[in-house]
Amino acid sequence: MKIDLTDTTAGAINKALVQGRRAIGTPAVGMVLTLVIVTDEENAYDALKAANDASREHPSRTLVVIKRVSRSPRDRTSSRLDAEVRVGADAGTGETVVLRLYGEAADHADSVVLPLLLPDAPVVVWWPVNAPLDPAKDPLGALAQRRVTDTYAAEEPVRELSARAEAYTPGDTDLSWTRITPWRSMLAAALDQVTCEVKAVEVEGEEFNPSCELLAMWLADRLDVPVKRSLSSGPGLTAVRMDTDCGPIVLDRADGSLATLSIEGQPARAVALKRRDTAELIAEELRRLDPDDTYASALRYGVERLNTVPRQAAEAPAGAAGTESAAEPVAVPEPVEEAAKAPAKKAAAKTAKKAPARKATAK
Repeated sequence: MKIDLTDTTAGAINKALVQGRRAIGTPAVGMVLTLVIVTDEENAYDALKAANDASREHPSRTLVVIKRVSRSPRDRTSSRLDAEVRVGADAGTGETVVLRLYGEAADHADSVVLPLLLPDAPVVVWWPVNAPLDPAKDPLGALAQRRVTDTYAAEEPVRELSARAEAYTPGDTDLSWTRITPWRSMLAAALDQVTCEVKAVEVEGEEFNPSCELLAMWLADRLDVPVKRSLSSGPGLTAVRMDTDCGPIVLDRADGSLATLSIEGQPARAVALKRRDTAELIAEELRRLDPDDTYASALRYGVERLNTVPRQAAEAPAGAAGTESAAEPVAVPEPVEEAAKAPAKKAAAKTAKKAPARKATAK
């Protein structure tokens, strides 16, 4: 059921929600949290679809905040709130309110959202794109116990990670971190099967992929060993190689779905390690609403200490075997004050990637 409201108020929206629940025969509220999605018109459909899929596991009231910027000076001074209320089959297992804010109302989105929050229920704010550099200080982010961003959608993901580390507040998290949960679980399980000391690690994946950088940070933080970043054509994260005193441990995923786990002295095993969609990622984040201390530790460790880790290209041009590649800095978050140097660093990284290199081996 859909109810359209034009030039409305928060009070009228609450009345429409009650009216909708009564119309479909479910007057009781059985939702566990409020999910606030801050996005633009272009990305609203995909974000809402992911939230509706996640609501099967976490029934919630979903508030989609879309700030409409008008080009006309006259329209900028006027303030208007349009809403679309969805209940029943049109809203997954919860309720959905799409809020379009015009003029001055867009500058006070927190005042619009506050009366629509479920009482005595946690609040999660998710920015699919264009997240603020300091989510906790954002007016909408200040309402939430958990704040979810996605550096993968940023123009410069590595710089964005640096900003996340500088402004980290307990409750912040990022979907780039969520994407590597299966990798972290698989690597931890592999190390539980052996009694060996890890000497060095190599993480292979796409250039400037925030999930690859976060996995390298986590391994360096947890194992306290050198971690090298190698480049591949993807998709995403493709391999992790751990050099231990008992032999190599390799987790290799070349096609983005099926990986091979190789441990010295054991037969190689195929493991499911597919690239998950946004609905699965946001559902995972909604399972826990306490601060993620592991994410905070890895993020800060990477910014403070991983700038000295070498990186080399994982692929070499044909006929270049036996030629050493030039080392370049790892693409971990740069300090915010060095942001102006980012274009030059990216150009240098692309040049180094094309240089002849010896292919990395698992042995």
